[in-house]
Amino acid sequence: MNATPEPAEPSGTGAGASSAATDILDPDHDPKASYAIDQALVRRLTGLVRATSGESVRSVSQITGQPLGDIPQSSAQDVEEAFRRARKAQATWARTTLKEREALFMRLHDIVLERQDEIMDMICWESGKARKHAFDEPLHIALTARYYARTGNRHLGTKRVAGVVPGLTHVEVNRIPKGVVGIISPWNYPFTMALCDGLPALKAGNAVVCKPDAQTMLTALLGVELLREAGFPEDLWQVVAGPGRVLGSEIIGRADYICFTGSTSTGKLIAKQCAERLIGCSLELGGKNPILILRDADLDRAAEGAVRAAFSNAGQLCVSMERMFVADQVYDRFMQKFVDRVNAMSLGATTEWGVDMGSLISQDQLDTVVEHVEDARAKGARVLTGGRARPDLGPYFYEPTVLENVQPGMQCFADESFGPVIAVYRFNDEADAIARANDGEYGLNASIYTRDTKRGREIAKQVKCGTVNVNEAFGATFASIDSPMGGMRESGMGRRQGAEGILRYTESQSVGTQKILRFGPMFGMSDEQYAKFMTTSVRLMSKLGRK
Repeated sequence: MNATPEPAEPSGTGAGASSAATDILDPDHDPKASYAIDQALVRRLTGLVRATSGESVRSVSQITGQPLGDIPQSSAQDVEEAFRRARKAQATWARTTLKEREALFMRLHDIVLERQDEIMDMICWESGKARKHAFDEPLHIALTARYYARTGNRHLGTKRVAGVVPGLTHVEVNRIPKGVVGIISPWNYPFTMALCDGLPALKAGNAVVCKPDAQTMLTALLGVELLREAGFPEDLWQVVAGPGRVLGSEIIGRADYICFTGSTSTGKLIAKQCAERLIGCSLELGGKNPILILRDADLDRAAEGAVRAAFSNAGQLCVSMERMFVADQVYDRFMQKFVDRVNAMSLGATTEWGVDMGSLISQDQLDTVVEHVEDARAKGARVLTGGRARPDLGPYFYEPTVLENVQPGMQCFADESFGPVIAVYRFNDEADAIARANDGEYGLNASIYTRDTKRGREIAKQVKCGTVNVNEAFGATFASIDSPMGGMRESGMGRRQGAEGILRYTESQSVGTQKILRFGPMFGMSDEQYAKFMTTSVRLMSKLGRK
């Protein structure tokens, strides 16, 4: 390929600009100049946590390094109290009409759009992500609130189904709320993931007890404040704070359903605990997502999409791509366009617009990325661009990195990096590319670029992922709230969004009403005569086309 830079210097050098010619913000830019978090707001938000332990954990901005606030920590007794209050509130909430709930959901929709700047500021401060990626979060919550506001009757309304005896058996199916839903949400999309699973739970008549990730508590709490501003009952959505190893079992031991987004290893433990109590759970877990660039792809469109697929939120997105398979016929031309776009990306720590990629969330996340890249480099992989930590920009910055010649045995070949790293592979045969895309234990999201969209949809059926996007990275499915989203295989179980995303929080209840005819011998029939009569009736209904 004729546009490949020389390999970058080893990670952690922090020397000057990237050899990949990555643009950075004005070096005189002081991110603290835009530091303007309202401490009165912080006090309001931390007051929403159910906590009496007297302990607290400091939240620190990933942009400025300055403290944002002290998050009070919850005890086991606080979790118990949160569930007690939630159950009491749920008993009343379940009696509200779908129309009443719709009004609150639409009010939330409007408030989120009105306060999106404040929401994005908080997301950027806590997570360090670029503002354009923070914008995805209030947008997604507004879409989610509106969708479930407007589709309540469709999903939750009582439905008439066929009775066994036409005209004499009347059967209806009701949707009964499970009760109190426990939600354990992650840090990577702290506003979206704190609310998007809980909103359909509320619409279905449940209450919520939520434990957001400690690294982004204020963003999650801002979401709870907006719920209350919209008019939702105060005790209906409870928040506890603390380590998952301390509070996780306390929540699982009391909830009627669990919703978790996080690692596969933790998800398996949660599934076991839920199984012991015979309660349901939905789990969105890890991924090693593939993107396929077919020989007939629009290469400019594919290159643009691949950049978003790999580097949105610095690669810290469950549905982002870490493996890219490119048809040999277009490989060199595509890679020229793709690497050029990566090199043109801007990095920086700011709450302002104009930055293409922000920071990783923590030292642990940075360490994983560095380890994966250095392991691949040492074992023969080629760094086409990137490949360095950038402490000159912030403590957890890492350049968007493109690797070639990644082989089995390298850590980043099969393990999830969850950072701005993508490995690129050539292919000649599409069947082989599909098989390689399906390799491994994960199956969350995939992307296919081709001008023949019909063929792309047919190929999608062969890919073992819960969502597949044709000519798009992830937005076509993720932003379409009517479509279910979740993973196959070790990427999880259950689905958020769409009908499945709300029905998971309900129990189906069948109510049958029988008229005149009873299900037993009558009119002097013996048991044998009744059996013959019913057999004749079943045969007749079959001939009449009954289900």
